[in-house]
Amino acid sequence: MASGKLSPRQKMINLMYLVFIAMLAMNMSKEVLSAFGFMNEKLVENNLTATQKNTQTLSNLATKAQEQPEKYGDLYQKANTINQLSKDFTSYLESKKAFFLEKQEDPKNYESMDQSNLVDEHFFANDKFTEEGQEFLDQINGYKDEVVSILGENNPLSAVIKKRFDTSDQKKGAGTQPWLNNRYEGFPLISTVTNLTSMQMDVKTTESEIYSSLLGGQLESDVSMSNYKTILIPEKSAFFQGENFKGKVVLGRYDASLQPSEVIVNGKTITKIEDGGAVLDFPAGSVGEREVKGKFVFIENGEPVEIAINSSYAVIPKPNSAVISADKMNVVYRGVPNPMTISIPGIPDNLVKATAPGLNSVSGSGKYVMTPGSGREVTIKVSGTLPNGQSVSSSQNFRIKDIPSPQGTIRKESGHVVMPKSSLENATVGVQLPDFDFDLKLSTTGFTLKVPGQGAVVVRGNKMNSAAKKSIAKAKRGDVVTIFDIKSSLVGNSGYKIKNASPVSVEIQ
Repeated sequence: MASGKLSPRQKMINLMYLVFIAMLAMNMSKEVLSAFGFMNEKLVENNLTATQKNTQTLSNLATKAQEQPEKYGDLYQKANTINQLSKDFTSYLESKKAFFLEKQEDPKNYESMDQSNLVDEHFFANDKFTEEGQEFLDQINGYKDEVVSILGENNPLSAVIKKRFDTSDQKKGAGTQPWLNNRYEGFPLISTVTNLTSMQMDVKTTESEIYSSLLGGQLESDVSMSNYKTILIPEKSAFFQGENFKGKVVLGRYDASLQPSEVIVNGKTITKIEDGGAVLDFPAGSVGEREVKGKFVFIENGEPVEIAINSSYAVIPKPNSAVISADKMNVVYRGVPNPMTISIPGIPDNLVKATAPGLNSVSGSGKYVMTPGSGREVTIKVSGTLPNGQSVSSSQNFRIKDIPSPQGTIRKESGHVVMPKSSLENATVGVQLPDFDFDLKLSTTGFTLKVPGQGAVVVRGNKMNSAAKKSIAKAKRGDVVTIFDIKSSLVGNSGYKIKNASPVSVEIQ
């Protein structure tokens, strides 16, 4: 803009451009300073939240340590030591922030905190550190070393903490620079304040991570909501069909380590305790509503504390209808033996009789095999004799389905396959039934092969014949050879007609 002869008007315009660019640079610098200030505010808020969370966690652990010292005593001592170290270091960092900001008329006027001389004079003297600068480094390294000492060098968290509070020399250009110079010398005041707040956040994070690491998940299991389970409390123990269910769902907390001093149920002392609960095992009793009453007794502050047990359950008569289920699915398939279990609750299997076309008993324990014939549905009729001599009967309809169409395969791959001509000539054409619950063996009896530009070749068996190989030899790279009309038979039941398998396409490499 300043080269050559310029008119006074042009010189004025150029000068205005320079002033404008300088103003933009100043505004950008002010915006950056404000950004540091706003970041510092956010970090301060996060630190407050983290402090509350850590305090609550430590308080819960203290309560647990008092109630169960064998389980939580040592853990609480370590956590408490970590907490005190973190408090001391955080307070030291806060004192540094207060020192740097004490002469600021408005601590939120971030755009005025662009000077670096206050920090530089506090931490550096010529090419050395001041006493305050060396103390700052010692505080960081001291906190790091003491925390790692408590955790132990083999704790995975120790390596994270060492890296988080690393004060070793930093790379700068082709050489290195001391960490303190690299992070604080010549930087605006607001960036230093933000860095100190960020380090406080690192302390809070470290404290939280250490609590979890020390407890190994025990604290979270014992004091968090994850240790609660839902308990359904119905209004009554049994409901009739057509009634509305009435009751409530509550949260109950289980603690396997909490042992009662005594449990009494229906006048008897229960001695078997598992996972914090008393295990009950007694005759159900006669039909009707039966009560369960008693108490849990715990010792708290040297005094017995009783928790009442007051519940009930219903005893219902033995059922008089059959339960019929297909072991594999809710239908029976034609052409294969379908295993079934047939029984009537409350009646021995030898007093239960099941009949249906194609149904045969294979053992005396309610096991049957259904081999359906023609039609789309079969009815299984079941009868039995109750212990009192009364006869009961029931029936159930089952749908009859054909075996689904299989998928064609080439070299045991289905759909679209890529291979060279030489591999295709020697490949085996097969069939499979994916996601079919029965383990059936199918044998390929024939197929048709079509090469682009060639006539279709019909092949018997599962391997390429000479005509098919001759046709494949004329295929070009990129051609898609189609294998279709794939026929197969069911091994062991050649009389059942299997549907043609889906085609396979082979792209020649």
